[in-house]
Amino acid sequence: MTATATAGWTVQAYRFALDPAPAQARALASHAGAARRAFNVMLAAVKANLDQRAAERSYGLDGDALTPSLNWSAYGLRREWNIRKHTVAPWWRENSKEAYAAGCANLGAALGNWSASKKGSRKGPRAGFPRFKAKHRDTPSVTFTTGAIRVEPDRRHVRLPVIGTVKTHESTRKLARRMEAGTARITTATIRFERGRWFVSFVAHVQRAAGRPAHVPAEAPVIGVDLGVRDLIVAATLDGAEIARRPAPPQLRRAQRRVRALQRKAARQHGPYDPAAKSWREPSHGWVKTQQLIRREHTRIANLRTDHLHKTTTRLAQRHQVIGVETLAPGNMARRGGRRKRGLNRALANASLGTLTRLLGYKAGWYGCRLVAADRFFPSSKTCSRCGAVKTKLPLSERTFACGQCGLVLDRDRNAAINLARHALAATTGGSGPLVTGGADGKTRHRPGGQPPGPDPARGVETGTRAGDAPCAAGGTATPKGAAA
Repeated sequence: MTATATAGWTVQAYRFALDPAPAQARALASHAGAARRAFNVMLAAVKANLDQRAAERSYGLDGDALTPSLNWSAYGLRREWNIRKHTVAPWWRENSKEAYAAGCANLGAALGNWSASKKGSRKGPRAGFPRFKAKHRDTPSVTFTTGAIRVEPDRRHVRLPVIGTVKTHESTRKLARRMEAGTARITTATIRFERGRWFVSFVAHVQRAAGRPAHVPAEAPVIGVDLGVRDLIVAATLDGAEIARRPAPPQLRRAQRRVRALQRKAARQHGPYDPAAKSWREPSHGWVKTQQLIRREHTRIANLRTDHLHKTTTRLAQRHQVIGVETLAPGNMARRGGRRKRGLNRALANASLGTLTRLLGYKAGWYGCRLVAADRFFPSSKTCSRCGAVKTKLPLSERTFACGQCGLVLDRDRNAAINLARHALAATTGGSGPLVTGGADGKTRHRPGGQPPGPDPARGVETGTRAGDAPCAAGGTATPKGAAA
């Protein structure tokens, strides 16, 4: 994950798996529990303060007569915690002060999101009021911002405050090389327990020179990438040539049979819940081992899927100058609780379309590529790539696009990729002039009056093309001279 920092620098995260000793694992869990304790204590204080002020207003009090409100900032919550910690957590000296500060900071961010969402100033889905964290429900995690945070020179250990030197499961050479060269500075470290093991994530300011690596061959300068669940990506050029078609990650489909068998085995074993007595009980050792096998299988699936997405996005960002993609809402595409879309929901979750666009977004800045995101309602699949006619309806079951005006018959995904490539060229060059590359994202430029893409009567050419472009056999246009690699 990256974000723009100072000129020539980006904010990048490096994640490594840990192999802590038993005592260190207990210390990591203790720090995560300390952050959770600080979060819950201060949330209870905030709720009590809000309830008190609401009760006083019901009595007719107002203004200065009300109980002073608590400061919801991370600094204000941490100050209140320092006042209360001797009573609510007399063992607070056993852990780093950063653990309690992390809990207060997380609560401050959650309260800020809830307040902004309530006022309507926050984008995205509605954020509810924070709820108390439970040990069995929430993922243990804690963030360190000060203290001894570094990667050891042997590239097999990391240093964390109070916890000390912890062995890593994998080499830290990617970050260590940059630290030794002076092109990276670590700012924070976050430890997190998930999928049965501990991980550490370093957030560092990294100096990167945007540009394509010299050993990577350049391909078509402008392409369009259509995303899907059957074929993860279908990439095509301006002239209609299909240059890449990657299937969706097949790991989940291949592992479903084994996962189902393990889950049926666990259902026959002595689990933690007794349906006859409707009460909880101590699970058997066999049930615990089966759950470990299920977790290991899901971890393997997730790792293979992530590797597939990283390799796909890196190849696209390194070999092309401009990439046109569509803006999707995967959360809206999957309807929860609908039996008719059960298979589609699973395929959407397995494809990880949101993760793919996020990876492609920051890697475009790394390698000097320009990413152009079409509007969510851009009809890339319904538009004919030859004549520009837009279909009123195009069911998802129709995998071949057939134009009723010019007679073009083309693969649906390939047709959409061609339209996205033309849109990316038009948004980058404005329809004329040389191709400009860079790391910034482009957005859809809406046509006057909401006119859909297609033949432009004022110019006599299709949107995203220029006068003089020769039509190709597949219904696209030849690559403009200004877009030559």
